[in-house]
Amino acid sequence: MKFDVYGRFQVEVLWENDHWVVYTLGIGTRVRSAFVIPSSVAANAVGTYLDDLLHELSGPNQSVRQVS
Repeated sequence: MKFDVYGRFQVEVLWENDHWVVYTLGIGTRVRSAFVIPSSVAANAVGTYLDDLLHELSGPNQSVRQVS
């Protein structure tokens, strides 16, 4: 799943080896991120979790939205 984080950057979240792994995406790059999403978070709640985790980066009327 890919998410746009407040229009600032994108992350890809994958389920690997029984836990969530987060990658920060750039132009032609993908770097493992320091963000930690507990394995107990359901797939349909990952976007909400990212919004809760990163809310201090948001501006007015911005949100974390799934792009794929």
